Amino acid sequence: MSGDSTPTEHDSGAVRLVYPGERISAQEGANLGHGIRRIDGELVAMRIGTLTKNGKTISIEPLSSRYVPRSGDLVVGLVEGMTNNIWFLDIGASFNAILPMSLAPWKVEFGAVREHLDVGDAVLCRIQEVDETHSAVATMKGMGLRKLKSGLIEEIPPHIIPKVIGKGGIMLQNLKSLGECRIVVGQNGRVWLDGENDGMHGVRNALKVISETAHLPGLAGRVEALVDE
Repeated sequence: MSGDSTPTEHDSGAVRLVYPGERISAQEGANLGHGIRRIDGELVAMRIGTLTKNGKTISIEPLSSRYVPRSGDLVVGLVEGMTNNIWFLDIGASFNAILPMSLAPWKVEFGAVREHLDVGDAVLCRIQEVDETHSAVATMKGMGLRKLKSGLIEEIPPHIIPKVIGKGGIMLQNLKSLGECRIVVGQNGRVWLDGENDGMHGVRNALKVISETAHLPGLAGRVEALVDE
């Protein structure tokens, strides 16, 4: 394990990998962001990741993460099972979400759920509510929510989603230009692509670059280079 980080490293833009339990040096008055706690007057890392600084706020960007559903999230779900009136969706969280037939976009007869969605089908839906145990209820009633009948789904770590979208959506627009295809980014780390095979292949390569190097400086330049090729 490496030693304590220094304020100089924060300010220089150097990439600093920290580990749970590692002490972190910071300038006086620094605000604590995600992944950092103050214990006995010292700042301590609570997760493995890269140390980042935004103004006076220091935080840790995780190297990996699991999706935690929140009400209103747009997600790509995969049907894992069903009862007479409910579908169970894998949304990449610790627990499956349920999709009641009353929240489907079709008129579904009791016991006929399989006629509309079968095991393995993919859907674009929203999280309608989440309880205290993180169990979620999904809905497909809303603009653009539907069964995904074409294209492919690429999975990336959920914490990388802001990097895929970029400030003002610039990164997402670059990806759409690269692949000349439709792209829908789910908050659960699933990205739906629909277009020509070559274009989708290019976007998949770009998503791999983003996933593997999002913690390093110069991400926008690396993706723009792929667009310009």
